[in-house]
Amino acid sequence: MNYFNWLKFTKIYFAISLAAIAIGFFAIANWGFPLGLDFTGGAVIDYEMAGKSADELKVKFEEAGIPVYQIISSGEDRLVVKTKNLSSEEEAKTQEIAGGLEITRLQLQNVGPSVGPELVRKTIVAIVIAAIAILLWVALSFKKFSFGISAILAMLHDSMILVGMFALFGHFWGAQIDFLFVTAMLTTLSFSVHDTIVVFDRIREIQKKHGGQITTVANRAIAETMRRSIINSLTIIFMLIALVALGGDTVRWFAAALLVGAVSGTYSSPFVAVPLFVFLTRLQKRLKKE
Repeated sequence: MNYFNWLKFTKIYFAISLAAIAIGFFAIANWGFPLGLDFTGGAVIDYEMAGKSADELKVKFEEAGIPVYQIISSGEDRLVVKTKNLSSEEEAKTQEIAGGLEITRLQLQNVGPSVGPELVRKTIVAIVIAAIAILLWVALSFKKFSFGISAILAMLHDSMILVGMFALFGHFWGAQIDFLFVTAMLTTLSFSVHDTIVVFDRIREIQKKHGGQITTVANRAIAETMRRSIINSLTIIFMLIALVALGGDTVRWFAAALLVGAVSGTYSSPFVAVPLFVFLTRLQKRLKKE
């Protein structure tokens, strides 16, 4: 049976990936990381909103020159506004806003960051350790280090795209990197590796049963796993699109991060991880001949 030559477009796949990563790096370099209260600290203001909407409250804050990071419903007729650390003058404005809207400001608290430098450092160390463990496990399971290296590089590809996209989202739509974003990133890493292993396992099975050139084997593996991968991913993607469109402020950007990760992970498994594996396999054979 002849299979479509997916690897014929490897340069296009890599060009798409490099373009997405480059856009992300441009956004980070120009606008930085949109860190939220979990990383920077800020003010949390609790209002009793009798008959008033969150949009009305947000407009008043914007008119007062106070940025609104997030507005969360905390019960019937109560809203919590999260913003930056406020000066005494700005705190007085929040009380004036309450008077103008004829609502009650219940409390205002300045809070410190819940994710400190030490926790960030430990998280990075944990990710590095997990990446090394995944590399070794995949390499030992498939008896080739090229499998493990390709899986880790695809995972890194998805991480860079997710972080870069959030720099864009932060600049244009006010998204912020908070603790939920960290959770979404870790989920993305596991999703990326899981999808990649499915394709790699099919490559290994075909090599054992039928043999053949690595390009032929890889094209067949992609063709035979593509339908399953797309169907599985779409069930997740449709749900996440619904959460982004209809979910509240509390979960919208968490769902958006998962959505970017799901799309990137679905793309990277056949179109980044497999071409990298083929390249490394060819390179290894060339080095052995020399």
